[in-house]
Amino acid sequence: MSKNAELIAVGTEIILGDIVNTHSQFLSQKLAELGINVFYHTSVGDNPERLKGVIEQAVGRSDIVILSGGLGPTEDDLTKEMVCEVMGLETCRDQAAYDSIVAFFDKIGKTMTENNKKQAIVPVGATVFYNQNGTAPGMAVNKDGKIVVLLPGPPSELIPMFDEQVYQYLASFSDAVLVSKNLRVFGIGESMVETKLGNGLLSASNPTTALYAKEGQVLVRVTARAATKEEAEQLAEPVVRQVKDILGISVYGEDVASLEEVVVQMLRDQHKTIATAESCTGGLLASAITSIPGSSEVFEFGAVTYANRIKHAVLGVPNRVIEQHGAVSEETAVAMAKGILKESGADIGVAITGIAGPGGGSEHKPVGTVYIAVASKLGECNVVRYSLARGKEDERGAIRRLSVMNALNMVRMMLI
Repeated sequence: MSKNAELIAVGTEIILGDIVNTHSQFLSQKLAELGINVFYHTSVGDNPERLKGVIEQAVGRSDIVILSGGLGPTEDDLTKEMVCEVMGLETCRDQAAYDSIVAFFDKIGKTMTENNKKQAIVPVGATVFYNQNGTAPGMAVNKDGKIVVLLPGPPSELIPMFDEQVYQYLASFSDAVLVSKNLRVFGIGESMVETKLGNGLLSASNPTTALYAKEGQVLVRVTARAATKEEAEQLAEPVVRQVKDILGISVYGEDVASLEEVVVQMLRDQHKTIATAESCTGGLLASAITSIPGSSEVFEFGAVTYANRIKHAVLGVPNRVIEQHGAVSEETAVAMAKGILKESGADIGVAITGIAGPGGGSEHKPVGTVYIAVASKLGECNVVRYSLARGKEDERGAIRRLSVMNALNMVRMMLI
């Protein structure tokens, strides 16, 4: 029978919004790998009574409780004390933890203040996770069928501690392994994906198939549960294949992070180069491509040609094209793509011109109208008009991001 877990992030700075709680995502993903269900995420400030109440509730309803934060040397670091109070645990000093803290201060050349000794106090009988990247050790207690894990708050300490020590500790309590395969879909919306996949596929219990709408795309997650990772992968594989068969080329990748990652890899595999000419996106397309490691092998040149005279001077867009059809037009987008292709000597040239708003639109070309052209040195040239506004207030950022994604997808389609 699988265990149910709960995550508690401790810290007033989280409640006030001064820092973002990234632990919940990381820990949830890791627990899913272990076949441990996560049913609750809670954040609580450094108030002893509220913290105690949250811990009592969590221990009462969950098999595993993981707390992050509140293990430091100051008076408001009370996570350990409240856990011991709730679970009726005595404490003692862990000599190895103490020696580790002393060694840490010696290493950085600073004097250890008296309050740092507090961090070496642990519950009697606890499993201690020694901190290789800071001072506060993590720890776990197992009492009356309840497992409580305490982790330091800084991500630079929590993540390696979990990966190197806590993961294996928790694995001993799991009777199943979850494997998830993430298929990224572009070009069709969530409702259409749901319709195509059908209720039979989406209602199956093992593997499960779930949809998550993202900006401009859909994530299809296939998750299988089994006794081993290999068995879970075997269960998931035919469902993944079925989803790909149904959705076809709309699936742009499996277990990939982004369209730009896929496009850069395709360009590298085919030994091709790319150049960009942008107007309304202001360099976002070039930035997306060059954010991927290895993009230096494929990215030649990027030009942000906002002004019409620059479109003419840098890209060679004829003035008559702009005068006759407008800067936001199919003809201008094509001329921009061919111009950047010529200037860069790349294999593929991409151009974006549009109206991102909030003003500047017209009846025939409202805000959100974007033309994207992709040209190759082999003579192929595709151009598409997109209407990317969704009727929301201040969509400028969204229109620009969607323009980049559509441009990348057009490149992908040319490379297939």
